[in-house]
Amino acid sequence: MSTQSHPQQTPSYTLTCRMSHEAAALERLCQVVRIRGFRIAKMAVESVLEGTDETLDIALTIQGARPVAVLQSQLEKLHTVAEVKLASPALAHAASRIA
Repeated sequence: MSTQSHPQQTPSYTLTCRMSHEAAALERLCQVVRIRGFRIAKMAVESVLEGTDETLDIALTIQGARPVAVLQSQLEKLHTVAEVKLASPALAHAASRIA
């Protein structure tokens, strides 16, 4: 008798985020991701100078079984965040139909 287990694939999402470059802003973003039940699989951060303002452009690949829209909403509430976009809506839609 074979007892092979098939690990359940955790949904993966890509978010892009633009935020002010302030002290501890990136740490707060990571904390919200963790508290909302997601794991950061990949992160790319680029510092951009726009006139006299410095912003961070962040690409996040996250994994988690919870609804990604809740995370997106929470990230948008951070005072340093200007925008959050879900770069892979097809994955998010498919994951919500499965759940």
